Amino acid sequence: MKQFVLLLVITVVLFSCHKNETLNTPNIHDYYPLVVGKWVTYDMDSTVFTNFGRSIEVHHYQAMDSIDAEIIDNLGRPAFRVLRFIRTDASKPWQPNNTFMAVPSGNTIELIENNLRFQKLKMPITQYFSWKGNSFIDISIYSDVRYLEDWDYTYDSINYPLVLPTTYVDSTIKVAHRDEYLGGDVNDPLTLYAEKNFSEEKYAKGIGLVWRDFIHWQYQGSSDGSTTPSHYEESSYGIRLSMIDHN
Repeated sequence: MKQFVLLLVITVVLFSCHKNETLNTPNIHDYYPLVVGKWVTYDMDSTVFTNFGRSIEVHHYQAMDSIDAEIIDNLGRPAFRVLRFIRTDASKPWQPNNTFMAVPSGNTIELIENNLRFQKLKMPITQYFSWKGNSFIDISIYSDVRYLEDWDYTYDSINYPLVLPTTYVDSTIKVAHRDEYLGGDVNDPLTLYAEKNFSEEKYAKGIGLVWRDFIHWQYQGSSDGSTTPSHYEESSYGIRLSMIDHN
């Protein structure tokens, strides 16, 4: 009987601790606030592959993401329309660039971009919690983004300060998406194939996305005697965002 009572007490204590731990985790909405009128500006570096994939260029812009309106998505859920504007520097007017849709769906924050549905944040925010952030992307339909298949999104560096080139934020979370290199060295003339995928994002409490670093490229060599010169595939690109300001 005493053993049964002791076992019951231990079970209740463990359950209570687990319950309190869950309740005390940060809320994803604190790190991705969705309010009409909210905006964040960024320095944006865009990596492009030109000259038929044989040259790499980095173009610099300023970008602004602005929550434009509350809407309903195609599944009947409340959502928010996010407009992106860009300009080459602060002396130029903002120009429309893209439109996204953010969906606060239960315990996740989804972002729909170019018809691709990403689960950007997911509860609970705990160290090393992981989820399949690209699982809603049908690779059989969007075969040109096959490299996005089976990515594990993982929380890292929770509640850390972040020093950016133009500002400082005192509480961020990092979401690591992918860090892989496949194939040989692109500087080796004998390399026939190489691929790089790297992606991570950082979110600040009360602000939203403050840092993004993404690069994807595929390299095709020509040392097999092919008449096609070595080149990067057309789908290769990269983007880096670093927050400048926010309201």
